[in-house]
Amino acid sequence: MRRLIVVACLLALAACKNEKDPDRPAKLANLQATLHVDHVWSADVGGAKVPLRLGLALAVDGERVYAAGRKGDVAAFQLASGHQIWRTKTKAPLGGATEVGEGLVVVGSSDGDVIALDAATGKVLWRVLVNGEILSSPAIGPRAVVVRTADGKELWQQEQAVPRLSLRGVARPTIAGDMAICGFDNGKVVAVNTLDGTVAWETPVAPPHGRTELERLVDIDTAVRVSNQDVFVVGFQGKVAMLALDTGQVWWSHDASSYRSLGIDDDNIYMSSADGEITALTRRTGAEVWQQKALLHRGLSAPAVSDDAVVVADYQGYVHWLNKSTGALAARVSTGKVRISNAPVVAGNLLIVINDRGRISAYRVTPLPGSAKHAALPPPATPSPAAPAATPAAPAPAPVPAEPAAAPAPGAGAPAESAPPPAPQAPPGSDIATDR
Repeated sequence: MRRLIVVACLLALAACKNEKDPDRPAKLANLQATLHVDHVWSADVGGAKVPLRLGLALAVDGERVYAAGRKGDVAAFQLASGHQIWRTKTKAPLGGATEVGEGLVVVGSSDGDVIALDAATGKVLWRVLVNGEILSSPAIGPRAVVVRTADGKELWQQEQAVPRLSLRGVARPTIAGDMAICGFDNGKVVAVNTLDGTVAWETPVAPPHGRTELERLVDIDTAVRVSNQDVFVVGFQGKVAMLALDTGQVWWSHDASSYRSLGIDDDNIYMSSADGEITALTRRTGAEVWQQKALLHRGLSAPAVSDDAVVVADYQGYVHWLNKSTGALAARVSTGKVRISNAPVVAGNLLIVINDRGRISAYRVTPLPGSAKHAALPPPATPSPAAPAATPAAPAPAPVPAEPAAAPAPGAGAPAESAPPPAPQAPPGSDIATDR
C-alpha cells in the first residue's frame, strides 16, 4: 500500500510538471541565416544592479541616438560610431525615457519629474513635477509635452478610472496633429485635444469580462500606432483593433493579448503576443498573414520593422530577425544575458537595442548572398499551428547555433485571450499593481 501511495504521488508530481511545461520558454534551435549581422558599437548609460523593466527606450533623431539610465544619466551618441556627444546627470530615478523632438530630449522619473534637455547640448532647460510615477516615455508636440503617469503648472490633465488590479506599466501617449491619443488600463483609447485637454473621442476597445479581477485585466499598456487616418492598438487579454483617427470608430478588431506595442509598415501590422507568438496581420482587415511560434514564452519585446525584417528581443538578451514576408527566422545574435524589454530601434541598415541594465548595442544588417530568392517567397496560405517556423528557411552558408540550456523566464506565459482561461497569469516582464 505504501508503495502504491508513493507511486501515485510521483505520478501526480510528474503530471504537475507536465502541466507547467507548455509555459516554459522555447529553446532556440539552429537556424539557416539569410541575414548577416555585424556588431558595430556598444555604449552604456547605467542602470540598476537588478534589471528593472522600465520604459527606458531609445530615441533616434537624424544622426544621433538618445538614451537614459535608471540612475539619471541622459546621453547622446553618434548613430554611426557610438561616440558620446554629451552626457547629463539628472540624479533622478528615471523610469520613462527617452523622447526627442522640437529640439528637446524629454525624460520622466519614478518620482514624477518631467525633465527637458536641449537636444544639441544636453543642458537641462526645465523641470516640472507632476502627480504620479512616470513609467513610459513622454510625447513631444509643437505646443505641448504629453506625459502619462501611473496615478492618474500642467496645461491640462485628463484622468481615467484605473481598475484595482492592473499590469505595472502605462501606455505612452502618441501625438497626431492637435490630438494626444493614449490607451488606458480600463481598455479604452482616448483622444484629447493638446491645446485645452478636451476629449475628442473615447472608445472602449476591450470591455473587461470574467468573474475575477485577474480575468478582467484588459490593460492597454502600449503606445497606439497612427498611420495616415488610422489608429492601431492592442491590449492585454483584449483585442487588436484599427480605429478611425477622426472619430475613434472601430473599423475591425480581433481577439488578442499583448502588452507590447505594434510594429507597422505600409501593408501589415506586426504583434508580439503575451505568450510569445509573433503575428503579421493586414492593415486593412486584420487578416492573418503569417504566425511564428518558435519563440514562445521568451518574454519578447515589441517588434521593430525594417525594409526586409521584423525584429524582436527576448528575456535572455537575444535579438531575433524574422523574414517580413514569411515569418521565417532569418538571423539571431546574443547581446549578453540581460533581458531586453524595450523595442529595438531601426535606423537605416542599423539596429540599436538597449538592455534592462542600460547597455546599448548597435548592429549592421545585410542580406547574405543567395538569400534574395528566399526573401521574395510568398507567405503560406494556411500557416501550420504545429510548425516551429512559419515558412522553412532557405539554405544558407552556415547555421546559427542554438542557445545553451536556459532557465525559464520569470513570470513567462500569459495566455492569449481568445477564450479567457480560468486562471490567467501576468505576462513576463510585467508586474501587477494593486489598489492604485
